[in-house]
Amino acid sequence: MSIEVLNESGAEVDEKAIADLSRHVLDGMRVHPLAELSILLVDEAAMTELHEKWMDEPGPTDVLSFPMDELRPGHMTGGDDDEEADPGLLGDVVLCPAVAEKQARKAGHSTGDELELLCTHGILHLLGYDHAEPEEHREMFGLQAGLLTSWREKRGG
Repeated sequence: MSIEVLNESGAEVDEKAIADLSRHVLDGMRVHPLAELSILLVDEAAMTELHEKWMDEPGPTDVLSFPMDELRPGHMTGGDDDEEADPGLLGDVVLCPAVAEKQARKAGHSTGDELELLCTHGILHLLGYDHAEPEEHREMFGLQAGLLTSWREKRGG
């Protein structure tokens, strides 16, 4: 699995932890082990520009997802057609540590915990999950909570 983490935010972030979490999420969602994912960490100015350009909304946001190939969880591994499955390019998740830090303070947890939540959330969006409707919201946030719980248990905390 190719996971690239690029930190252009100027903030100190544990890029290895972000990559390890991303691998855990993709494994948990049974995404092809050779799928490619890019995680980009940016400052508020860059996130504002992306948010306004692609979502037509003002100001910075915490996470944006830019899917590439039409990959779906559970359809890439574990079957007889593994050799035939194209690993594909999952896409890009863009995180803003400055916004994550503000949200973490409000939520009463660390910026690292907030970035883990946002990264997981962004990857689920790449896999086609959404939360616009109540049923979608329940499914996506249930998966997100389960993946984060298993990640934290795996790390011993």
